Amino acid sequence: MSRTPLDIESYLKDLETLVNIDSGSHDRAGVLKVSEFFTEEFTKLGWHVSSHEVDDALAPCLEICSPNAGDTFDILILGHMDTVFPKGTAEERPFRIEDGRAYGPGVMDMKAGDLFALYLARALHQSGEDMPSICVAFNSHEEIGSRKARPWIEALAAKSKRAFILEPARANGDLVYERKGCSRYHLAFHGKAAHSGVDPQNGASAVNELAHWVIELHKLTNFDEGLNLNAGLVSGGTSVNAIAEQAEAEVDVRLVTLEQAQRVQDRIDAMQKAPFTEGVRVDVSGGMTRPPMNANEKTKALCSRIDALAKQLDIQFGWQKTGGGSDGNFTASLGLPTIDGMGPIGGRAHSREEYLEVDSIAERFALLVEIVRDFKNS
Repeated sequence: MSRTPLDIESYLKDLETLVNIDSGSHDRAGVLKVSEFFTEEFTKLGWHVSSHEVDDALAPCLEICSPNAGDTFDILILGHMDTVFPKGTAEERPFRIEDGRAYGPGVMDMKAGDLFALYLARALHQSGEDMPSICVAFNSHEEIGSRKARPWIEALAAKSKRAFILEPARANGDLVYERKGCSRYHLAFHGKAAHSGVDPQNGASAVNELAHWVIELHKLTNFDEGLNLNAGLVSGGTSVNAIAEQAEAEVDVRLVTLEQAQRVQDRIDAMQKAPFTEGVRVDVSGGMTRPPMNANEKTKALCSRIDALAKQLDIQFGWQKTGGGSDGNFTASLGLPTIDGMGPIGGRAHSREEYLEVDSIAERFALLVEIVRDFKNS
């Protein structure tokens, strides 16, 4: 089987354009610029593009359907237009290629993958061949949890037969078939201030209560079971010689089963009802933000089908489970066969060293094209 060629010079030029646009999740204007680029290019190909407003403070999401798309989709392709980087990052360290790697904010997470969807549409358009019914969904705020986009994504998933997520392949080239779920909690501790030397007995330390919660929650971590908790942000108190009246904590939970999520929730509920420190009240907000992405039998069969196509293209990779979440968690939780990591290879996401392996672009694009072609009649 021959590989579908990719105009790498044009692709890299488009990638440079996108990477040099600041598009942090809360940068509505920046994400809109990315959205406008894709709207214009997909429209040229005859694809139907519609925007979905999700919040006044956030950019709209994009729903892009192939010309032959009806009420159901053979393939749902997911991407996101936002990055984790603040405004000004693109000017500080713009797109560049060095020693076979492309760098810049969001270069592999996930503007390179988003471009795969556009170049896929171009390849199908130029060939004039019959194509499967395809919906491309570009989220505007995946990096902050996709809370506003989740109902829209789930509605599209309900009309689809399978989902491919254009997040990058792992640094070693592997694709992703399972991801952990995620819960997030904000904990606010309300105590009573007092002088730590004169009348400490009249105070109730919010920081003391916070410390108990951190220790107790971390006890739930069980790496063998795939459950881990992290109190990543903590703050409290106003002075070293004052009993702390207020404290706060942000807790991240990664899990592989819904039972684990409930176990954590039950422990939090119990501690909230019976605080460790007399006189302290604890307010809790949050909960599960992404269900676990676990492989069902249909997903495993899809993995085998992709392996067979990759073998014909002489492309080698493995399959990974990963702790990070994506919008694929939502599609998989509905039972939809979901494959993630369908973008080019890269690493060091969310850091100054984020990179994309330039040599992987043409190879992984060819794989995506053949996978899509394979499903035009099923």
